[in-house]
Amino acid sequence: MIVRSEHIRAVLERLDAFPVVAILGPRQIGKTTLAQQVAEVYAGATHRFDLEHPADLNRLLEDPMLVLDELSGLVVIDEIQRRPGLFPVLRVLADRQPRRATFLVLGSASPSLIRQSSESLAGRINYYGLGGLRLNEVGDALSRRWLRGGFPSAFLASGNARAFTWLDGFVRTFLERDLPELGVRVPATAMRRFWTMLGHWHGQVWNASEFARSFGVADTTVRNYLDILSSALVVRQLQPWHANIAKRQVKAPKIYLRDSGVLHSLLGLEDMQSLNSHPKCGASWEGLMLESIIDGLSLRDDEAHFWATHGGAELDLLIARGVKRVGIEIKRTTAPKVTRSIGVAIKDLALDEAIMVHAGKHSYRLAERVRAVAAGRLEADLGLAEFSRA
Repeated sequence: MIVRSEHIRAVLERLDAFPVVAILGPRQIGKTTLAQQVAEVYAGATHRFDLEHPADLNRLLEDPMLVLDELSGLVVIDEIQRRPGLFPVLRVLADRQPRRATFLVLGSASPSLIRQSSESLAGRINYYGLGGLRLNEVGDALSRRWLRGGFPSAFLASGNARAFTWLDGFVRTFLERDLPELGVRVPATAMRRFWTMLGHWHGQVWNASEFARSFGVADTTVRNYLDILSSALVVRQLQPWHANIAKRQVKAPKIYLRDSGVLHSLLGLEDMQSLNSHPKCGASWEGLMLESIIDGLSLRDDEAHFWATHGGAELDLLIARGVKRVGIEIKRTTAPKVTRSIGVAIKDLALDEAIMVHAGKHSYRLAERVRAVAAGRLEADLGLAEFSRA
């Protein structure tokens, strides 16, 4: 088991500030383990309900107010999406003065989950998105983290064969059980084919019409499928940044599968040799670094963008928080250079700094306002303290 210290600290800080905290993420990403680790260091009594356990489900089905009202300390409710009717009850309990209990709820992200909680718990709930294992949590196993992805069960498997057996099972269970539980009524075979095709689109600008022609359905259908996978936190739609400049800029989002292991499983890339020789190798590396930065800095969707012009200038990631602007280019090379795109972006977007994330071992300054940061030292050397959010 990997102790995820940064996440424990962040969740504890939120529990101190809010009566209800929701940890959201796909199944098996480590939400339950993180909640257990939080409970172990929480200063007070803890109580846990798993809504996949029939006994716990029945207890909260009959009279949840009676059961929860008498509890104090930390109350953990796992798989909250199975009982959305609990949110109005939590609102009443969260408003008690003085506060007698703090609630940590875990669940898969879905439109209905967020809508139910937002309506019932506005101003009382804080959302914490849990991603895969961070690079600083895996030590010197960067290549294994890239190949197998960030799901703990896949990363910690005894070999690649077992890791990809687990990943294939995750994809199958996600399509056949998780999505139907979230109210999705799309055949698993159709969604798997769509997800696999999306893997071949990884790192590209989205074109619904072109994708729909390849998939053999209407534009509206592929947009719906894409939104489903995005809402379930397995796909990222990275939105474009639009600057007020006299250049034509790309206005469609870029598409990434959030977990590199799932991407490689869908594409049949189960060892480093296959990955290194595949046309999606560079895009896969880019997605890994991009997710690591967004997760490490706790960037909201409105703070993380890409930028591209039809003239060829682009940034893989543009971080915009407050008045700060930092541009990031990601290259799988050991000898990064200041590109024309970086120069154009610094001038046109008035960047505070540009960063080249690369596959070498050292971080150093390339030019004025341009740094090279080694992927293996990403968290240590990114140096964006002003962007960090607990």
